[in-house]
Order: sequence, then C-alpha cells, then structure tokens
Amino acid sequence: MATLLKVDDAQASYGSSHVLHGVSLALQEGEVLTLLGRNGMGKSTLLKCIMGLLPLRQGSISILGKRTQNLAAFEVARLGVGYVPEGRQIFPTLNVEENLVATAANRHGAKPAFDLKRIYEFFPRLEERRNNMGNQLSGGEQQMLAIGRALMTNPKLLILDEATEGLAPLVRAEIWRVLGELKQTGLTMIIVDKNLKPLLELANQHVVLEKGHVVWSGSSQALQDNRVMVEQYLGV
Repeated sequence: MATLLKVDDAQASYGSSHVLHGVSLALQEGEVLTLLGRNGMGKSTLLKCIMGLLPLRQGSISILGKRTQNLAAFEVARLGVGYVPEGRQIFPTLNVEENLVATAANRHGAKPAFDLKRIYEFFPRLEERRNNMGNQLSGGEQQMLAIGRALMTNPKLLILDEATEGLAPLVRAEIWRVLGELKQTGLTMIIVDKNLKPLLELANQHVVLEKGHVVWSGSSQALQDNRVMVEQYLGV
C-alpha cells in the first residue's frame, strides 16, 4: 500500500497561541485513522492544516508524495481530499440536489464514481428530501448531506470532523453504517468523533492528541487493552 498522507513535525498556531507541537503520523491507502482526545487538544487544528485552511509554522504535510503545506485549500481538495467540517457548512439556500452537484468532480477517474444515484443509495433520506433547501433539513440530514457532498468530489481521502456529534442515535447508526461500507470500498478516511465503540470497530489505527502532542498511537486492540491511557486522555 502507498502512503497517502504523511504529516511530519507539524506545528501550528493561532496568533501567539501555539496549538500543535510537532505532530507526526502516516496513513496508508485504504486505512481508516481516528484522531482522539478531549476538546481543545488540537484535532480540528490538525485537520485544518491538512486541508490547507491553516498554515504550518514548521514541519511538512504530503499527500501521495506531494508537499501541500503551501497550497491553498482548493488545491488540496483537487489532489483528492474531501472534507466534512465540524458545523457541516452546507449551502442553506440550495436544495439537497444542488448542494450535492455544486462541487461535484471526478478528477482522478474513480470507478465506480460517486454520483447522485450512489449517494442516494447510501442515504435514501437525501433522495426523499432532494428538493428541500439546506436550511430546511434536520441536523442529521445536514450531516448526511455534508458527507454526500464530500463524496461527490470522488476523494482519495475523506476527512470527517465530529462525524456524529450531537446527532440522534438512529442517525448516528446510519452514518456509522455508511462509513463501514465506505471502508469496504477501500476509501481512506480520517475521523474525529467522541463515540469510541464504533471507532474501535472501524479504524485501523488511532492517534491520541493531548495539548497538541501525540501521546499515543496504535491499533484498536491495543487501545482496548490500554484502559489506563483511555481514562487518562479520553475520559471514558
């Protein structure tokens, strides 16, 4: 398997506030990686750096061997990165179908491609609501739409920040089902979420952040076996 993403000694700040302190990780094609840690530990900041939304002050990020830390966010996206941000950021005055096709692309010739038919198979509720405006959807429907919109770019890497945060249990279960199916297709993913049980079932590796430092990384089995670390850094 090729290395899809490599982060080496990533350091980042908001003004004078130093948030990331030398984060390093590697993600192989077809793998699922989770970023774990309490709120404010640097998870979303790292995702923003990967996406080109926040510049590094030191270190490097590479996607399929190409350095990206000096690229704009749209250039990172064109390399094949789909992003589902915390807060969803769907277009409120476009309907579901317009949201899905607004940024759709297949720059890397994915087969089978993610198109409207395939997205509606993953999320039948979106097809039912396809003529509803973005601001007429429930929170769960908006999250399905945000995931569908990212998939319509046919990414090589899908990044989800707070994949199921604040959603009803049935909606969470549907999203975890879809993410499991996406893993089976070989899609590489980075997921941030607080629901540890489905992450343990889904992910190949987990990275725990504490105050902008990587304090632990390993497999699902290793994480399950390390209850002391889980209680110390994740509070569960």
